[in-house]
Amino acid sequence: MSEKQRQQYFAACQLNTNNNGEVGPSNRLNDPNIGTKRGGSSCSLSVAREERAKTEKEALPLPPSFMEQYEKVEKIGEGTYGVVYKARDRVTNETIALKKIRLEQEDEGVPSTAIREISLLKEMQHRNIVRLQDVVHSEKRLYLVFEYLDLDLKKHMDSSPEFAKDPRQVKVFLYQILCGIAYCHSHRVLHRDLKPQNLLIDRSSNALKLADFGLARAFGIPVRTFTHEVVTLWYRAPEILLGSHHYSTPVDVWSVGCIFAEMVNQRPLFPGDSEIDELFKIFRILGTPNEDTWPGVTSLPDFKSAFPKWAPKDLATVVPTLEPAGLDLLSSMLRLDPSKRITARSALEHEYFKDIKLVP
Repeated sequence: MSEKQRQQYFAACQLNTNNNGEVGPSNRLNDPNIGTKRGGSSCSLSVAREERAKTEKEALPLPPSFMEQYEKVEKIGEGTYGVVYKARDRVTNETIALKKIRLEQEDEGVPSTAIREISLLKEMQHRNIVRLQDVVHSEKRLYLVFEYLDLDLKKHMDSSPEFAKDPRQVKVFLYQILCGIAYCHSHRVLHRDLKPQNLLIDRSSNALKLADFGLARAFGIPVRTFTHEVVTLWYRAPEILLGSHHYSTPVDVWSVGCIFAEMVNQRPLFPGDSEIDELFKIFRILGTPNEDTWPGVTSLPDFKSAFPKWAPKDLATVVPTLEPAGLDLLSSMLRLDPSKRITARSALEHEYFKDIKLVP
């Protein structure tokens, strides 16, 4: 990489600040209760000068050759944002996950806004968040270096049918998911594309960690994956499906509710194959919303007055093996009206977790 390229990348990783110490476009929300526009437009973020200095310090120039440091071992999958490789750090001999990000306009290079967004994610340090170790921009490509975990929740559920028969294990996993989400939401970072495939499990400690947090903000949520596989809609919140231009942290809580039910039932709760099919699967169970149950819903871009009018079902018939406290928590996560949905932090204090002795 030329000295000019290094300088350009170094400059792109810096945060644009004004005299008040405010930071320019970031991956974070101004207010966790105020949504962001669909498509990932930028919001401003005020942070302490110490945080800004830390971020600037970490935005170091790249090593001369990316592949001199990281050796690809094998391809381990194609995700929403690109190809994932198992790789080895030649400097530390550590096994890492190398995520090559797909760019919509690869000939134009990596947007500096995306680099800033992703660089901020290096600050996210929590035991239930997959650690982003490095951000490498090389030859019009963007690589993210993560800690390596080879088991995800979907694989675990598929290979361990007895998992659903262990209510405590379901509870422990759900608690850890909520811990990770509550942490990210407290830092005003959304996920927007939670699903069992990006909930990774550390085999040695049984810790569950959330992957891909914040990537939707930097790159948007594509309709198809790197290999043109349609991105699943099964965990997508109804406000997004109905075309809302403003949404916030409740979209992640909805996804967790869907995952919770799937862990218990051993099958997806709303397995739609299109946006309208997904909506109708939701409405068949939770009822078709109206202005009484969800004020403002009829004004959303994709709401149709011709939608069939379904009455809500009793969740106990939908998730029959779940204990009453769990049903109450699930119901509070799956409120159609996002303003009535429980927060991740409040969910951690729910009665369902009274026998879980973990600290968020």
